[in-house]
Formats: sequence, structure tokens, C-alpha cells
Amino acid sequence: MTNAKIYITVPSSWGELADGQLYYVYNLFADNLSLAQIKTYCFFTWSKVKIVCRYGDGFIAKLHKQEFFLSPEVVASALRSLDYLDTVPDVPVRISHIKRACAADAQLVGFPFDRYLYCENLYQGYLQVQDHTLLVQMAQLLYDDDGIKLNQAEKMNVFWWWMAIKQLFGKQWPHFFQGVTNSSNLLHANTPHPPTAQELQDAMNAQIRALTKGDVTKEKEILALDTWRALTELDAQAREYEEMQRTMPK
Repeated sequence: MTNAKIYITVPSSWGELADGQLYYVYNLFADNLSLAQIKTYCFFTWSKVKIVCRYGDGFIAKLHKQEFFLSPEVVASALRSLDYLDTVPDVPVRISHIKRACAADAQLVGFPFDRYLYCENLYQGYLQVQDHTLLVQMAQLLYDDDGIKLNQAEKMNVFWWWMAIKQLFGKQWPHFFQGVTNSSNLLHANTPHPPTAQELQDAMNAQIRALTKGDVTKEKEILALDTWRALTELDAQAREYEEMQRTMPK
């Protein structure tokens, strides 16, 4: 061993993870490991640091051909660089290809509004009944492949991608998506009364009516809109309604 400095690098954010790294972390999530275990596995795999043996209160480790002493304090400090794995990505990320199927834009730019509505209903249904076939149906839309088949990591990818979408949209359009801005709520909240299928259908119909302003002849055109364009208009309408409520006499 030498006294030379050892430089260890690992991805510092969700946005830096390549497809293979996303597969790896989602496989760990699917195994129901603790977050500490997940970060430990990711750190040693992504840094390529190998543990040679125990030595005193720490370890002899090896990076490439160089051996060095690795203390528990250094390991704990290094794992903190992966604390972002505890939270929903600030910017949506996803596995870009599943076999030959290519994913939609990570932030759903250019994604048809009707597909967004369908995915949101499937996501809410998944939260309610934990049926993984609903994640597969979401993937059929998000990867534009009716015959797509998913392994466990790919199902986790769909779930986390949509959580990040909801967080992003909550920040982008706060008037329309009230209360959907906290990643810890999205990740850990236990909703006591999930929306029913009828409530979801009513909410979807209300969004369509707001955009068509009651003109059913415009429905097909509205559903084909880019999701960002549709939600921008819905947020503007929600803001106008809030302003009207504030200015009305009590």
C-alpha cells in the first residue's frame, strides 16, 4: 500500500445514471433491500472498488491495481454522495430503450394528452391495487409498443419515472396540480382513501371539458394535443379561477 491519494467517482445525481446503472438500481429496489444496502451495492459497483479483506476496524480495498485502507467513516461519507437515491428524481429519468422499444421523452414533451390521461389513470389504479399488469400497460404507451414485456427492474423504472413526472408537473403547473410537489410525499405517503375508478373517470372528463369548453366537436383535437400544451392551458384556467375566487365578495 502507498500514501498516494485515491480518487473515487460515482454518479452524483439521477440524471447522470446511464441505462445500465438504472437497470442496476431498479433491480435492487425490486429486491426490497434497505436504502443503506442499495447505496452500498451501488457505491462499490459503480466505483469499481473491490474489498480484499478486513483489516483492523476497516478494510483493505483495491481500485484497479492499487490497494488502500478503507475506513468505515470513509465508506459512510462516500455513501452520502448517493443520498439522492432516497428521493424521487428532481428531473424525470427513464431507461431509454427496452429491447427495441424506444421511450417517450423523459419529461413527456410531445407526448399526446390522451396517452398522458390514460397513463395517469393506470398509475392511480396501480397505487390502489398493486397490480403490475397496470405498469406494463403504462409501458405500452410510454414506449409505444403494444407487445412490450417487462422484467422487475423495468416495472420499477415505469413506476419511478411516473413519480418523477408527477413531481415535475406539480412544480411546473402548481395551480392545476395543487399539493403534488413534495418528493417524500410521493415516495412515502400512504393515501388512506385512493381515488375510485369512477372518481378517476370523472376527473379525466372534467379536464377534457375544461379544454373543450363544452364543445364535444373539439374533443378529438384536444386529446391529440401535446401534454405540455394541454396542461399549460389547464393551469392557466385554474389560476384564473383562483383569482376570481379571491376577488369575489365574501
